[in-house]
Amino acid sequence: MVDAPIVSVTVYPDQARITRRGSVDLEPGRQKVFIEPLPLQISADSVRVGGQGHATVLGVDVVRRSHSRPTDPAVADLTERRRALAADIAELADADAVHQEQLAFLSALGTRASVSFARALAGGETDAARVAETAAALADRSIALRAERRGIARRREEIADELSALERRISAPAHPALPDRMAAAVDVEVAEAGTVHLELSYLVGGAGWTSVYDVRVDGQQLALTWFGLVTQRTGEDWPEGELLLSTARPSGTASVPELKPWYLDRYQPAPPPMPYPVAAAPMAPGGAPPASGAAPRARSVAAPPPPVQEAVATVEHGVSASTYRTTRPVAVPADGTAHRATVAVVDLDAALDYVTAPVRAAEAHLRATVVNRSPHTLLPGPASVFSGGVFVGKAALEMWAPGEEIELALGVDDRIRVERTLVGRRATKATLGSSRRREVEYRVLVTNHTPAPARVTVLDQLPVSRDENIAVRELHLHPAPSDRTEMGVLTWRFEVPPGGAAEVLLGLRIDLTRGVEMVGWRE
Repeated sequence: MVDAPIVSVTVYPDQARITRRGSVDLEPGRQKVFIEPLPLQISADSVRVGGQGHATVLGVDVVRRSHSRPTDPAVADLTERRRALAADIAELADADAVHQEQLAFLSALGTRASVSFARALAGGETDAARVAETAAALADRSIALRAERRGIARRREEIADELSALERRISAPAHPALPDRMAAAVDVEVAEAGTVHLELSYLVGGAGWTSVYDVRVDGQQLALTWFGLVTQRTGEDWPEGELLLSTARPSGTASVPELKPWYLDRYQPAPPPMPYPVAAAPMAPGGAPPASGAAPRARSVAAPPPPVQEAVATVEHGVSASTYRTTRPVAVPADGTAHRATVAVVDLDAALDYVTAPVRAAEAHLRATVVNRSPHTLLPGPASVFSGGVFVGKAALEMWAPGEEIELALGVDDRIRVERTLVGRRATKATLGSSRRREVEYRVLVTNHTPAPARVTVLDQLPVSRDENIAVRELHLHPAPSDRTEMGVLTWRFEVPPGGAAEVLLGLRIDLTRGVEMVGWRE
């Protein structure tokens, strides 16, 4: 068997390629060597063997190997401890047997000595003091032996309890006592006796990595830190070694408000329910964070030390994928916990503006429009968004290619105040042969309480009729919208100075044919 530890791991989004290296001394001729243990989830057709030495690899097979002793280190330790406890019980049993034999000997000795001392006292050959001394010595030794036997009994009970607990742990489903493991059986033809260095690589499932981001916006600058979270449940721990993250695939979100079309339609009364047949079975009942305030005043102090730099991975861009090599060895156990590695730090220019849809909510969302000027294709993943050092919420990054422009929502800024009020309403009743009419007018006021000019986009909408008997008339839009769509969405863009305000007036009229009821109206 070749001892070939893991030296490198390339992690893909849904699997990993493991590289092992080991050396073995071989004699000339055809030999078969085993590299083990390998995980049960190994992809047999992905196994590749290379190396160095005076040998030729004839082939490699993935085989299942059974072992007389456990190969799982945790199970092996438990089994070895069980063996040691069994030996301790045997030693205690032997010691107890010896003590029992000594007690029997003392008992027989006392019986014989009592007869001999009685004759000696009667013949004047000894005195009572000597007899008493001998009897006391026998009694003391007997008491000591019995105490030692009680101690042995207590120790045997303690070991028996520990052994029972150990048996339960070994027999638990998570720790099979004698598991099978996979092994690579490598056939080699050795031309010259010596050391052969082998390198084994294989794909395994149960592993992968995902992207997470920190996005920090400060003024017109955006700093994006890309992290890779590596998890694996392959059945084998990855020790500290070379870790590479590849984008190849061998195999509650903040957002800018968007308006949906506002439809008006003719009311259609529901048909009366059909009566149930008399013989029908009864039916079962149905269930039916604000942005920070003004900056503190500057003080005459020494220049602060430079910020701590963050080590990033080196990258190799391929034709269709990129591979990132982490700057430090990373150990990843097979317990499913996530281990984070910094992939890249990207500094980008950001264009900031505000978007508000007061028909939905009277609040202004800060938005950053950013073009990816880096060489990295950023993978989808959640992002923690910070504005001016303050956490403002979560966002979800989609796939972001170099040169592509995206919008990032940076949360609500309460310093941009938005009000939408109904300033006029008039309705007329239908007369003979005429239609009914409803007129409304809205006022939207946006006030800038920030210390800098603010670019604000205001969204509102006109209803869209889906019935020829319902007509939507535009009374006035002041100022004229910058954009409008066929579905009634209106867009205004303003540059609001500090302390200034922007106003939108929107008036509309609905004409209804006599006898038509309308649904979908809101104010």
